[in-house]
Amino acid sequence: MTRARRATEISVVVPIWNDAATINPFLSAVTNSLNSRTSSYEIIFCVDPSKDNTKKILKSASAADPRIKALFFGSRAGQAGSSMAGLRHAIGEAVIVIDADLQDPVELIPQMIDMWKSGSKLIIPRRKSRTGEPFTKKMTASLGYAFLDKFGNAPIPRYTGDYRLMDKSVVEKVLALRETHVFLRGLVALVDQNPEFLEFDRPKRKTGRTKYNLWFGGIRSGLNGIVSYSTALLDWIIVTGLLLAVISFFFGLKYLIYKISGIYIAPGNTQLFVMVTFIGGMQLVALGVLGLYVGRIFEEVKNRPRWFIAEALAIDEKDFHDSARSGVM
Repeated sequence: MTRARRATEISVVVPIWNDAATINPFLSAVTNSLNSRTSSYEIIFCVDPSKDNTKKILKSASAADPRIKALFFGSRAGQAGSSMAGLRHAIGEAVIVIDADLQDPVELIPQMIDMWKSGSKLIIPRRKSRTGEPFTKKMTASLGYAFLDKFGNAPIPRYTGDYRLMDKSVVEKVLALRETHVFLRGLVALVDQNPEFLEFDRPKRKTGRTKYNLWFGGIRSGLNGIVSYSTALLDWIIVTGLLLAVISFFFGLKYLIYKISGIYIAPGNTQLFVMVTFIGGMQLVALGVLGLYVGRIFEEVKNRPRWFIAEALAIDEKDFHDSARSGVM
């Protein structure tokens, strides 16, 4: 993103998929918040292929206000990939990434803009509570953040999502990173580890339905973050293998001593069955973990574009980047 392209103060990037019911309530709320601080803004919806009226609603909204823009992808880019495409085509001096479900309160936007104008480069809202979410989802999220905090390449702030304001200098550093499997909050943590936080209570989703599994929705995203930003699982495989070898050795030594000493051993293969089953299970787990990392290597070496833009709304064609890793029109 060059200085010449920038004539907008704030860009808002909104990844959506089958979210027709949320668009108008979101636009009403977010434009009110933006207008309280600036009229120089754009809202870029990054749309995975949707089966509802998402495209029709966005075209109507853009016709009424050209500051409302959209990127329509030819195939699924995913939430994180959609956000990265939005960052690539945003022209604002600062960029806000936010979901359209209104669980990320747009009421924080004026305060975020004020903090940015005062010199902050990265402002991240942080959840004090997560109303309406099941215990299992809260637990997996907490464990995932704890793991990444201890073993990750860069500390990812706990109880945060992708909702954040980034100065253009932070955005440019994020865009310089070329992973196929994008974990936005991890990328941001790699390039800037001095965020400022805004605390908030996360409300229930007001409209539409979450695209994540109700009970374990964060597990896939969490695994992506763990595998992308930590090699700890590979280290644990080695440690676990050594421990199993030691345990097996002592079990074998024990039964050898029993045999030499003439101590009675009940007939049957119970011990052997338990040990073989246990070690076999651990081998399968180890292969699975290795598969996660090999799969990431497989995706990276193919060097495919991270998204394919089928259609754009109110975004000039000259603003598209056509490098192999940026995404193509």
